[in-house]
Amino acid sequence: LSHTHTHLSHHRGTKRGLIVTGYVLFQPTVHIVHKSNAVSPLFLSFERVYIVTWNVGSAVPPDDITSLFGPNVSDGSVDMFIIGLQEVNSMINKRLKDVLFSDQWSELCMDTLSPFGYVLVASQRMQGVLLLVFSKFCHLPFLRGVQTESTRTGLGGYWGNKGGVSARMTIFGHPVCFLNCHLPAHMRNLEQRMEDFESILQQQQFDGGTATGVLDHDVVFWFGDLNFRIEDYDIHVVKSAIDSNKLPLLLERDQLNMAKNTESILEGFNEGPLKFPPTYKFDVGTHTYDTSAKKRKPAWTDRILWRLRRTGSPVPSHNAALQRGLTSWLGGATKVTQRVYRSHMGYTISDHKPVSAVFSLHFPFRVDMPLVVLQVNKEWCKVSDATVRLAFASTYQRSSWDWVAIYKVGFRHHKDYQAYIWAKGEHLTQVTFSEEDMPRDDCEYMLGYYSNNMNSIEEVRPFLFCYTKLEKPFLYGPGFSTQNHCHVKTGEETSSNCRKDHTTWVRTRGT
Repeated sequence: LSHTHTHLSHHRGTKRGLIVTGYVLFQPTVHIVHKSNAVSPLFLSFERVYIVTWNVGSAVPPDDITSLFGPNVSDGSVDMFIIGLQEVNSMINKRLKDVLFSDQWSELCMDTLSPFGYVLVASQRMQGVLLLVFSKFCHLPFLRGVQTESTRTGLGGYWGNKGGVSARMTIFGHPVCFLNCHLPAHMRNLEQRMEDFESILQQQQFDGGTATGVLDHDVVFWFGDLNFRIEDYDIHVVKSAIDSNKLPLLLERDQLNMAKNTESILEGFNEGPLKFPPTYKFDVGTHTYDTSAKKRKPAWTDRILWRLRRTGSPVPSHNAALQRGLTSWLGGATKVTQRVYRSHMGYTISDHKPVSAVFSLHFPFRVDMPLVVLQVNKEWCKVSDATVRLAFASTYQRSSWDWVAIYKVGFRHHKDYQAYIWAKGEHLTQVTFSEEDMPRDDCEYMLGYYSNNMNSIEEVRPFLFCYTKLEKPFLYGPGFSTQNHCHVKTGEETSSNCRKDHTTWVRTRGT
């Protein structure tokens, strides 16, 4: 292989790769499977995709939600975090400066995950329904074509308190869709739930590629407050079954389980065993099921399912996990395996408990090369180090809205840059940052290339900025220039004095 992409592992003291605030970049293990004396295609795996769904009941976020993301949040072993929330308080918090992420829950999730090297790659909100997709920064070049959609189903489609929000992208070249839904409540509205889900699937369409609809994607994850209830049994029977741990008795009358046998729209959707008690409805601030006058019957309203696109190719029949319903295959050997499915009963701010699941995704090795490569010195200690050389794959479609940015390690999203440069020009081969935009500390940073067409960061490259070693003319010269470099003041779009080597210059954030 001429190139494999870098993975992130949390180690200190290792000499295998470049250390970035405790994280080490190293080459992944590429599995080659031999069968019938032939080598099968190479495979890449995301061993941990962590999905959370939680109806937060308009509550103010707690101070700390680290435990919600499992025991591995700090060691870098999770590849992606996908967070689906419902009933987020839709009042805009005017104290937040960044209007792009204007709710406290988004801020809290970024505050929790970004210090561990996770970057927000997609965000979609429809009133109280919120979807956040985070990825380890080293995977960013292989998450492409990011798009989001939303569908209102409340009040006949005019109100967004109910409905679905989604984010789709390709992972190693394979289309994957994450769909967070809040479906109609109450026992009697089973048919309405199914109609709304079908409406969401029909209305959500994406641009370009072969996967234009939700179900066209190789893998779909469907989760949220789906609001399915337990039929037939009264509240006393349900609570007694929960207390005596007779959950299978209740699962037989779970509306979603029964609907999977009768509703064609649910064909192909899989769910792991529900081994935890119903996650709704609790008295807020307690672990006690509803004692109000309404006395809502406990139910598994909060669910996480997955689906593989239909194919005519045969799947293995010998796999034990497949027999237990934990693994599903797509022809061509795309595989999804659920590792964990659990609730988080310790959270009491809402009448719902959070639910999470961990999946492994196993893909045929379709994409192994980044579209953009940034070449830069590992340390910036002199003037020439501020020049970044660019190389593009022949298939990459440039946009005049692409940019190269300096990010501090632990950056939150693609606009959380220290400075950026427009990467304009069909024949652009390098860009150079000006002295005003150099960091003022000896710290670890990253360069990132943002693709406007892909709506994603296509390359990340760490470097160390040596402020104390930096040449003084570069650091302080207001009009610094050399024979090979020139400086364009902040806010200027072009420079007629730049040498003809397709060098472009920086614009700082806010200009």
